[in-house]
Amino acid sequence: MAKFTRKNAWDNKGTFDNPDLLWYAKAVGVMQSRALNDENSWWFFAAMHGEQMGKPEFPNWNTLPGFPKVPTTPLPNSGVIAKYWNQCQHQSWYFGPWHRGYLIALEEQIRQAVISLGGPQDWALPYWNYLGPEDQYKIPPAFTQKMLPDGKTPNPLFVTARYGPKSDGNIYVEIPPLSEECQGNTIYTGSNSATSLPGYGGPKTKFWHGGGLSGNLEKNPHNFVHVQVGGQDGIMSDPDTAGLDPIFYLHHCNIDRMWASWNVKNDNPTDPMWLQGPAAYGEREFVMPLPGSKEWVYTPAEMTTLANLDYTYDDLAPTTGPLLEKTLSQRLIKLGAEPIETETLQEQNMDLGSNSELVGANAGQVQIDGSGVKTTVKLEGSSWKNVPNSLMKASASNLPDQVYLQLENVKGTKDANILSISVNHQLAGHVSLFGLRSASDKDGHNGGTGLTFILNITDIIDNLFINNELDVNSLDVTILPDNAILPNDKITVGRVSIYREAQQL
Repeated sequence: MAKFTRKNAWDNKGTFDNPDLLWYAKAVGVMQSRALNDENSWWFFAAMHGEQMGKPEFPNWNTLPGFPKVPTTPLPNSGVIAKYWNQCQHQSWYFGPWHRGYLIALEEQIRQAVISLGGPQDWALPYWNYLGPEDQYKIPPAFTQKMLPDGKTPNPLFVTARYGPKSDGNIYVEIPPLSEECQGNTIYTGSNSATSLPGYGGPKTKFWHGGGLSGNLEKNPHNFVHVQVGGQDGIMSDPDTAGLDPIFYLHHCNIDRMWASWNVKNDNPTDPMWLQGPAAYGEREFVMPLPGSKEWVYTPAEMTTLANLDYTYDDLAPTTGPLLEKTLSQRLIKLGAEPIETETLQEQNMDLGSNSELVGANAGQVQIDGSGVKTTVKLEGSSWKNVPNSLMKASASNLPDQVYLQLENVKGTKDANILSISVNHQLAGHVSLFGLRSASDKDGHNGGTGLTFILNITDIIDNLFINNELDVNSLDVTILPDNAILPNDKITVGRVSIYREAQQL
């Protein structure tokens, strides 16, 4: 039986009447009282996720406004920095297991501080279920109070540089575009092909500190929550400052809970290179400091299931998006074909991600300004014709193609924006730019190649086909930013491309 149970932060209406939040606030204050070079400090843990203190531009911690005052000295020695700092795994199949170990280590630090203050020995990190009922899409009120209930002590959970989706200080998440659609995925990871789908947990990588293509759990809701809570220039909006905000850990606790819930019906990878972690490639191992100057090295294999660990959640009821069987049946009916029987797909393996083909691209790089940008994707005739042909011949034995839109090498200087993408005036979806600045840094981990986004536009193509509006020569793609783009905040897209993917039983 699990020793610790993580509970909903919105218990007792998300106020300090929830003892988990009150003890969290007091313990965060203890960690914040320690120096930057103390491996048990709040600041050290934030730097393990990411930091850029050696650079003069934002998010240098010297430039962060208001409460709390963030130290930038004294630095640990270079060996300690190389061992612990800038570890977080983003756009990687290690995203889930690395963050799970990170939370366990932080939780143990907080628990020891809680106990030292006379609190419960079984304290556990609460989670913010922003996809829950009623007002849970709002940040719990305990994080918006400037003072603790005693009226004298500044609240360590309050952060000045936390601005919300409209950058007006109102902190909440917008549903939609935030969703739990990823919970309907059935595959943890795709292949390591640049054009393959990433699956639930992310694409295959070695040690990967960000850049490229997010897995679906990371894409939404993870990335959207970061940007919407932080807002323009908020610390949650950039990976190199996000760990400074106490709401960060409740957000990731919910992401961890969603992964555990997904595992009720779905399996994690069995690939030894995932189970052993990047150390199997001869790269950095995952390592965390624990109280008492202890060091904890862990692998994804140790993070695969909560049964291997010492905690659980008060709610692990699985939630799913549309089942693959139901979606295909509905699509076949829409295209005038007989629906497919559920038993057929249960007995067969769908081949996802290995049959993709480039069928069109725009002329090259486009820049997104405050009014957005429109670009034309020219379709390559001999390849593209397979798509309408597959729609015309759709049946249970000839499944129609899937069609995907890809935004490649998206680069920019600020993370705090969400892009709305439309194809021929039909909304294809939204993408969050969390991690954009770091992924665009030519001196960064991935050489500045930026971020990549893939959107399934199959339904749009089906609609155009049914209405006899499917142009065989081109598609128009419109990209609009949700928030203002300042003159110095350049966002570019290296290429907009279209891929078809043949479906096979």
